[in-house]
Amino acid sequence: MQARSGRASDGEARAAEHHGTPSRAEDMSAGQAPGPWIEVLRRRFAEVPLLAWLIAVLVSVILEQVAGERLSGALGLPKVPVLFFLTVLKEPLHAPQTLGYVILIHVLPIALVAGVLARAANATAGHLIRLPLAVTSAVHLGLLYASLHMWVKLSDYRLLTVKLTLIAVILTFSLNIINGYMGEFSCSHPGFMALGAYGASLFTVPLFGKSILFGGPMFPATLGPVCFPLALFLGGALAAVGALLVAIPSFRTRGDYLAIISLAFMFIVKSLVENAEIVGGARGFAGQPDWATLPMVFGVTALCLWILNNFVTSTMGKSLNAVRDNEMAAEAMTVDTRRTKIVAFLAGAFWAGVAGGLFAHVLRYINPAMFGVQQLAEGLAMVYFGGLNSIYGSIVGAVSINLLSEMLRPLEMFKWIAIPLLLILVMIFRPLGLVAFRDFDLRVIFGPKRRRM
Repeated sequence: MQARSGRASDGEARAAEHHGTPSRAEDMSAGQAPGPWIEVLRRRFAEVPLLAWLIAVLVSVILEQVAGERLSGALGLPKVPVLFFLTVLKEPLHAPQTLGYVILIHVLPIALVAGVLARAANATAGHLIRLPLAVTSAVHLGLLYASLHMWVKLSDYRLLTVKLTLIAVILTFSLNIINGYMGEFSCSHPGFMALGAYGASLFTVPLFGKSILFGGPMFPATLGPVCFPLALFLGGALAAVGALLVAIPSFRTRGDYLAIISLAFMFIVKSLVENAEIVGGARGFAGQPDWATLPMVFGVTALCLWILNNFVTSTMGKSLNAVRDNEMAAEAMTVDTRRTKIVAFLAGAFWAGVAGGLFAHVLRYINPAMFGVQQLAEGLAMVYFGGLNSIYGSIVGAVSINLLSEMLRPLEMFKWIAIPLLLILVMIFRPLGLVAFRDFDLRVIFGPKRRRM
């Protein structure tokens, strides 16, 4: 009888795992399990598709546009909180009011609207997923951009933060191609970013801008925004040429030589621009036109994620994973390991250069100190915090570290104590990062979320 009872319990556990329902064993450990209301909420929101979440976020942003100032005044806040609850360290006495504002304006409306629209959004997502993927992606990206566009209207600080965060996503994913998918350790990304920033600036400032170094524009400024994508491409191409100079000697060796050579490359690029008077030297290079608008940065970020996702899921990407797991075995299976590594390295460097071009035209000023060891530390923190071999990880790492950096800005130098400590904890408890080795399947992301039967 005991054996039969044991078999029955095992069967219940397997059935519960298959159907998503709690087993008897789980019920017996109710003291450790979450409360029933938490389980109900978890199941309820697990059925909400991305489409419903995006619509709910848009509704929340519109609500803040309409009632944000009145609500912040009623709560005793001097102004609308610009970055949710993240600015609490600047005004700690207003922490309760700020938390109340965030709950009333963002948390509750998003949760209510997403829950109400779940069934209708699932039906709509089911129809959208049957259309070409480009149409489905355009709908979701349009909703996301509309939310960001309206959210940044209340503050220029929000606009700058969103732009820099999107650029950080590009930089993080491009570094993840090398350090994650390829399994190497590169320290040259600040150098690639510097080449892209100075390369793009040398195209836009002399031809279309005004600066002390180059004087007035050579061509009408109205042509500039049309040519700006070309400037970004040239900046990325210059970074790829620099990457080729690193890759050719590095990939003839094994071990940690890439890290050493790439670190030397970063310092070489930094020294070159510090001593190049044509770009202002150590004083910096200013006068970049204001062409890195939110639509431009958002569009380039989406394009980067799409292209690099196709790259890592292609045959070349599979070869890259084989090289990372066992280079000798990959060579035995006729994979051209040296070519694969060079192509991946150039791809990562190209997009780092594009990120540098956008960075220069967002700030409209660059100097060599921006592309040093601190930039390298931030990039590595984003990659390893978010997770290796994952677009999700690159997005999570870039957004988290950027927002955390803004939250800890009032602490000044102490924030560079808090962030490394957090990174150390992640490395201890999640060695591969928070969201590592996850496939980025757009049809799953944009598709409906059906209840398990």
